[in-house]
Amino acid sequence: MPVHGTEFLVLILLAFIILGPKQLPEYAAKLARVVVKARRMANDAKVQLKEQMGPEYEDLDWRQYDPRQYDPRRIVKQALLEPLDDAFSLDDKPAARTAGEADDEHVEPLALASVPEGTPWDREAT
Repeated sequence: MPVHGTEFLVLILLAFIILGPKQLPEYAAKLARVVVKARRMANDAKVQLKEQMGPEYEDLDWRQYDPRQYDPRRIVKQALLEPLDDAFSLDDKPAARTAGEADDEHVEPLALASVPEGTPWDREAT
């Protein structure tokens, strides 16, 4: 989200009011050092990636990795307008399993009858 001119001026005015005229140059210099350091780190990472990938680096389509293209509204709209040819229907039945698959996925149901009827109860515990 870019900061426009008037928003930038409001931020500078707020910084001037909060920090005061004496501390503002000090914090501005610290901010400049942080920005330079972040840009240097990003550039170093880009150079390292270029070295590791070799000639494949030039073939990358960087637009597909841009997070701004993933607009949730557009994704939902595409999903809703997509045809349902390959989707399931309510009449579909699950595929029959083979004997080997049934043995592998067999799950024992909980045995409720194994709980004794005369379970001890301590009336004073509550």
